Amino acid sequence: MSHSVRAAQASYIVLPETVTDKPSVLSFLVSHFKAIDEAVWIARIESGKVHWRDGQLVTLDSVFIPRARVYYYREVQQESLIPFEEKILLQNEQIIIAFKPHFLAVNPSGNFVNECLVNRLRIKTANEQIVAAHRLDRATAGVMLLSLNASTRHDYHQLFKNGNITKTYQAVAVLSASIQKLIEATELSLPTRWTVKNRLVKAEPSFMMKMTDGEANSHSEISLVAVNGNLGLFELTPVTGRTHQLRVHMMSLGMPILNDRLYPELLDKAADDFNKPLMLVAKRLAFVDPLSAEFIDISCDGLQL
Repeated sequence: MSHSVRAAQASYIVLPETVTDKPSVLSFLVSHFKAIDEAVWIARIESGKVHWRDGQLVTLDSVFIPRARVYYYREVQQESLIPFEEKILLQNEQIIIAFKPHFLAVNPSGNFVNECLVNRLRIKTANEQIVAAHRLDRATAGVMLLSLNASTRHDYHQLFKNGNITKTYQAVAVLSASIQKLIEATELSLPTRWTVKNRLVKAEPSFMMKMTDGEANSHSEISLVAVNGNLGLFELTPVTGRTHQLRVHMMSLGMPILNDRLYPELLDKAADDFNKPLMLVAKRLAFVDPLSAEFIDISCDGLQL
């Protein structure tokens, strides 16, 4: 474990047009990033760690310019190493499809600035243009699509935005009492399927999601495909892509995903237990490449009961 770790790659924020009461870049940064003390931003600016898009340094007096990009380097006092390795499953001139292990963030976040999939792949491939085309929780393992080329990045983002990509997950959960009764009565037939549609909104704390009344904005197809004792192996296909959708939908069936520290109960923050990963894997991505028209269907190893 190392101290005072600085991100190898700069993050950036676009100064919003809606902000009219912040005369300087410094005043905006202090207001926007409430968890970072003003003294920290002053020190970063004075040491040349904040700059404009063209590389010119931001100063303590730099005027707020709407729509301008401000680049900065995330820093943490300590960064834990994630003892699992990513794997490149496919690579061409436009994309990488990679396996992301459990516990590894996709992008810098929280106490992780360099221990993330994007940074590892940039180092491994010597390509600074790598950007993730979609999201995957740090707790979740699985197949990720990443763009290598800024000029074609939009085409791959659109696959997810327009729903032109098939994502298949696997999860393990303790079976509900009703399912276990069917097993005992030898009345359970596999696969058993559920269609889950409901309305998901932000909860408290804000990184959580909850179900609420109203028109459904989330949709998952879930199948129980195998049973071992009181555990079930599930195949999940998210039709929509809401934050934590599959985790909340499994909870709604009375079968929260094994080792989930958020649902149904938010557990106290603790160090990662690498022996108890969230039993959720993004197992497969399938899509027609928007540039080559090639059908790409990539899977990683799945979960075992």
